[in-house]
Amino acid sequence: MLFNELHLEPLLLGAIAEKGYKNATPIQEKSIPIILAKKDLIGLAQTGTGKTAAFAIPILQLLHDKKPLSGHIQALIVTPTRELAIQIEENFKAYGKHLGMRSLVIFGGVKPHAQIQTLKQKPAILIATPGRLLDLHQQGFINLKLLSIFVLDEADRMLDMGFIHDVKRIVNLLPKQRQTLLFSATMPNEVKTLAQRLLINPQEVTVTPVSSTVDRIDQSMIQVADRKHKEGSLVALLANDPAESVLVFSRTKHGADKLVRILSKNKLQAMAIHGNKSQNARQLALNQFKQGKIRILVATDIAARGIDISGLDLVVNTDVPTVAETYVHRIGRTGRAGRDGRSIIFCEPDDYKYFKAIEKLIAKKIRVQ
Repeated sequence: MLFNELHLEPLLLGAIAEKGYKNATPIQEKSIPIILAKKDLIGLAQTGTGKTAAFAIPILQLLHDKKPLSGHIQALIVTPTRELAIQIEENFKAYGKHLGMRSLVIFGGVKPHAQIQTLKQKPAILIATPGRLLDLHQQGFINLKLLSIFVLDEADRMLDMGFIHDVKRIVNLLPKQRQTLLFSATMPNEVKTLAQRLLINPQEVTVTPVSSTVDRIDQSMIQVADRKHKEGSLVALLANDPAESVLVFSRTKHGADKLVRILSKNKLQAMAIHGNKSQNARQLALNQFKQGKIRILVATDIAARGIDISGLDLVVNTDVPTVAETYVHRIGRTGRAGRDGRSIIFCEPDDYKYFKAIEKLIAKKIRVQ
């Protein structure tokens, strides 16, 4: 479906066209009409399906229709990580550039002063991570009483990261009369329970189930005897592989830092992003990678969830995830938007049972190199 078939404001369509988008993705095509009809929605979609635009575009349309706005926050998007919050706000700014609507992103890890000053400009749309949102609300800088739309993004990751109690506290601050949109890659029982509490007669939209990996991704496995051999194999692989941009996953923060040291020692430019890095350091590494100034980004799952890196050539798993779905999330960052992609996973003998679980989930044999 074309965007201009979705009954959107011409100024909004203009900004979408400037981004180079013509056809709506399946999640956008299914979600946008439901959201425009002011119904609650559960969207089951993994990263890379165009999920952010699926809620950002109709929210901008609804708020534009509602003008003049009250000067209070009208839409709140809560998301688990700083990187994802920043990315969502960039999307709102890009799509809403001709509508004159203020949006603001707030997150922890930086001093709150600049965020407090921007809040005084009365943004209509607020994108936030849970901790900083509750902190600034408690200090009286955020008023959610006139909110009309609430989005809970990456609900399953919120639970994984221990934010469930924060989410419940946030919900208690919201007006009972509101439109609620919940997006999640998977639907564990805790997310189902949360959805039942949050939403009223929701419409459900599902695209690209987590078990289906993108057909365009060439997946392969390298067998290694132990961790020491793995590090040497990784260096050899990246020294000889033609990939211009490589995202390497490490299970731990310490492991990510160690890999960067090993790669750098072998004249392979790399930077790491994980939860122990400052916000500035994480943003610097991500920007350097996106701009092609460094070739290799080493990340943990929490830091990398939701990061959208266009044109990513290769994803490397230095370990076999114990949860098979994690593998699908990781490799889903390559092979996007009609491009081919590749993924390589290193497997030690002790990890073989987890590797077989991945093959069972994706219903596909992974080629052994």
